[in-house]
Amino acid sequence: MTDAAFADEADPFAEPLGDDRPIATERVLNQDEIDSLLGFDLGDDDGSERSGIRAIINSALVSYERLPMLEIVFDRLVRLMTTSLRNFTSDNVEVSLDNISSIRFGDYLNSIPLPAILAVFRAEELDNYGMLTVDSNLIYSIVDVLLGGRRGTAALRIEGRPYTTIERVLVQRMVEVVLADARAAFEPLTPVHFNLDRLETNPRFAAIARPANAAILVKLRIDMEDRGGRIELLLPYATLEPIRKMLLQQFMGEKFGRDNIWEGHLATEL
Repeated sequence: MTDAAFADEADPFAEPLGDDRPIATERVLNQDEIDSLLGFDLGDDDGSERSGIRAIINSALVSYERLPMLEIVFDRLVRLMTTSLRNFTSDNVEVSLDNISSIRFGDYLNSIPLPAILAVFRAEELDNYGMLTVDSNLIYSIVDVLLGGRRGTAALRIEGRPYTTIERVLVQRMVEVVLADARAAFEPLTPVHFNLDRLETNPRFAAIARPANAAILVKLRIDMEDRGGRIELLLPYATLEPIRKMLLQQFMGEKFGRDNIWEGHLATEL
């Protein structure tokens, strides 16, 4: 039998061929779709809500909005710092609150722009620590103002060298002023004293919590005419845990479900 005969002979077990048979195709995700799935958006730097796997990972973080009294405390801190830093520098100082957010401690350490000075302080009544970060722009601006620098000239910034003893001492004085204002801001809520423990320039030596622990991050902007910089206050949730019930209040002195008049009437009847 010839090859042509084999070709003409039909295979009874073969599937019929036709143009209408569905063809399976595999769709490949592009980079934007992968980033959206994972929850990483390079264009979103404002800390807004995220979706995807990253949102699931960060779901354990408690939003500061669940602690309404914190915003009142930090608004009070801004007003106190404005007055105190004006007296400290004898200059026109404006302090503004940029934002309040939740962050993991390890992520924050990796995001600190260096060089910077990190002030580790202890909250005595809360028996835990916090951290204050002063960026390089504010450091050189404070040094320039306190040592009589002329107005209208930007502070000279020298990179590639460690901070001198004079710079560290001047920054330490400013940090002590800020911590005193923080104590006054918390005073209506609960008495707490913030005492400076040490100054560090390497974030590795300023570890006050585990990298996975959640913390409150408060970003403050300090402007002195054409000079200024940022201060970032970080308080781990473990530090705020002893006063968590107070921070849950919607307003100062709120009582949860208690009525003194009804309690007195019930006690009289019993």
